[in-house]
Amino acid sequence: MMSNRVSRLLRMAIAGMVLSVLAACSSGPVIRTDVDPSADFAEFKTFAFMDPLGTSKPGYTTIFSERLMRATRVQMEWRGYVLDASKPDLLINFHANLSQRSDYVPPPPMPWGYGYMGFPAGGYYGYWGGYPMAMGPSVIQYTEGVLRIDLVDARRRQLVWEGVSTSIVDDLQSATSEQGVQSIVAAIFAKFPYRAGLGTKISPEK
Repeated sequence: MMSNRVSRLLRMAIAGMVLSVLAACSSGPVIRTDVDPSADFAEFKTFAFMDPLGTSKPGYTTIFSERLMRATRVQMEWRGYVLDASKPDLLINFHANLSQRSDYVPPPPMPWGYGYMGFPAGGYYGYWGGYPMAMGPSVIQYTEGVLRIDLVDARRRQLVWEGVSTSIVDDLQSATSEQGVQSIVAAIFAKFPYRAGLGTKISPEK
């Protein structure tokens, strides 16, 4: 009776630990950026989008690409850049990927440790009947989404800045919705510290 109760409590503890790991992973996207140190951002005032985009299909533009372009245009124009498809200084491209991932969760420490109350594990009385003496590790599986935004010097055909977002995708429909795309694009551009025609960095958005 006691052993069943303790076993159940341990299973609940492990389940809680796994959920807490997932919650930590889902707290928000991880954003990283990189920049070409030789690029002169004072030269860049206009932009356009690559054709075709990395997120489109051969022969047509996807709805996801359209949402990405709308959200990115808002961010670029807010920084003073002008959309000019005929003579852009910057070309913008998108790349997105979904992949199945798994993380190892180590087993929790035994509640009594080794030598609980001064006795060796097992004590003088042995273990409770049916008590799980070793709880094995757990593996959590999830979907990881990666979105990369590339800014390319149109004249040199050279990547000058990239922003990459990595996050846990619990709901693909929500993540690729208009609101979801706007949110993730804004998070990436919060790390883009330039304005049109300015070669020096400005403070990124809070």
